[in-house]
Amino acid sequence: MIKGFKEFILRGNVIDLAVAVVIGAAFSAIVDVVVKSLVNPLISLFFKADSLDNALKLTIHGPFGGTGTFAFGAIIGAIINFLAVALVVYFAFVMPMNHFNQRRAAKAGVTEEPEALPSEQELLIQIRDLLEKQKSA
Repeated sequence: MIKGFKEFILRGNVIDLAVAVVIGAAFSAIVDVVVKSLVNPLISLFFKADSLDNALKLTIHGPFGGTGTFAFGAIIGAIINFLAVALVVYFAFVMPMNHFNQRRAAKAGVTEEPEALPSEQELLIQIRDLLEKQKSA
C-alpha cells in the first residue's frame, strides 16, 4: 500500500499539478496588484469609477417594482484578468518549457516527422466508403 502511494506521489503528473497550484496561487497575488495599481487607474481615466467592477453598470426597473443591475464592467474586468494571467503563464512557463523540451529532444536525436496526409485518391475512397455505409444504414 505504501509502495503504491509512493509511486502515485512521485509520478510526474502529480508533482506537476502541485507545482501548478502553488504557482497559480502566487501568481494570483501578482495579477491582483497589477490590476489594482495599473488597470484600475487607467479605468479611472475613462470612466467615472475606480475599477471595472463599478463601471458600466446598467440598472433596469421591472414592471412590478423590482430592479436589476447588470455589471458589464465586472464581466469585462474578469475577462481582462483571465487574459492577463493566461498571457503571462504562456510566456513565463509554457513557451520556455516547450523550447526546453524541443532542445532536449534535438539533443537526444528525436525528430518529429509530420504525419503524411492521405492522397487525393485515398480521400475519395474513404468518402465513397462512408457514403456506402450511409446508404446501407
